Amino acid sequence: MSSRRKFLKKTTLASGIAITASSSAFGILSCKSEENPTVGHGDFKYKVDKNWGVQDPNNFPVEDCHEMVLDKNQRLIMTTTHPKNNILIYDRSGKILDAWGTTFPGAHGLTLVEEGNEEFLFITDPNSHKVCKTTLKGEILMTFETPREVAAYEKTNQFKPTETAVAPNGDVYIADGYGKDFIMQYDAKGNFIRHFGGHGTGVDQFDCCHGVTLDNRDPNNPTLLITSRSANEFKRFTLSGEHIETIALPGCYICRPVIKGDLIYFAVIVTKDWKTYDGMIAVLDKDNKVISLPGGSAPTYNDGVLIAPEYDQKTFYNPHDVCVDNDGNLYVPQWNSDKTYPIKLHRV
Repeated sequence: MSSRRKFLKKTTLASGIAITASSSAFGILSCKSEENPTVGHGDFKYKVDKNWGVQDPNNFPVEDCHEMVLDKNQRLIMTTTHPKNNILIYDRSGKILDAWGTTFPGAHGLTLVEEGNEEFLFITDPNSHKVCKTTLKGEILMTFETPREVAAYEKTNQFKPTETAVAPNGDVYIADGYGKDFIMQYDAKGNFIRHFGGHGTGVDQFDCCHGVTLDNRDPNNPTLLITSRSANEFKRFTLSGEHIETIALPGCYICRPVIKGDLIYFAVIVTKDWKTYDGMIAVLDKDNKVISLPGGSAPTYNDGVLIAPEYDQKTFYNPHDVCVDNDGNLYVPQWNSDKTYPIKLHRV
């Protein structure tokens, strides 16, 4: 055998070993077909279905897909920034049930709340500097605009809200993630109560408060869990705006936290390069430890500190949110992803 052939054989074997090791590290278990690989770790593994949400773009086009929620009728409601339809509504099979909305050019955050027997949406739009409460059919019931009660807002366009959360008493919290990094609190009728946070490095400040959610896993002590995306952190606050704790997630530019059962799910939109296939989904247990990273390397800790994860560079393209159904399946909208439709991860 020639030296060149020996070299190629050794190189091929070494490459095969490297690929196998790499696949194991990333939790990619299905190597037979790359079309529907299995990703994730431990008890939280998923089969990837990139075709689940694909539609005819002439009928139901998308631009940036931002967030998704599940209503009590098991319909999946998603925001997108395409001017033809800002809201797409899917069933769990991936069929479009409804589409509406042309007045939310930057349709971003999406929060579902139940009042009595009815459900309502809160839609944030940083482009039009407003938050709207709507019916599930899109009728606007209430609008929150630039908070003139806060002196830092000298101009309307300084308010760029990205997310909302609603407390048990109906108070509405608005995260100005692309603006001044304040959290605004209103009562259920829209009356301003207070603001807290702001841009900075203090324990009670944020660097892009991109997401906020109500954590009511302890029903006797509900709190707010707020993203500080560029700082790679979640910060927990009381409902009156007092800082409780910071959860560090090194290397993770995180979007909003989504709570299902005892767990927190969230999208890591990117770490290193905003222009390539990047990002993953993370699952956080009740002790704030990452236990699975679908689309990324196995979660590893050193002296209690998460080691910045690596990406498989093929499962996601800037994932922006995650929605969890009652069977534990995940649905993932993606931002700035060449107009891709949401991906489904089937729990295995």
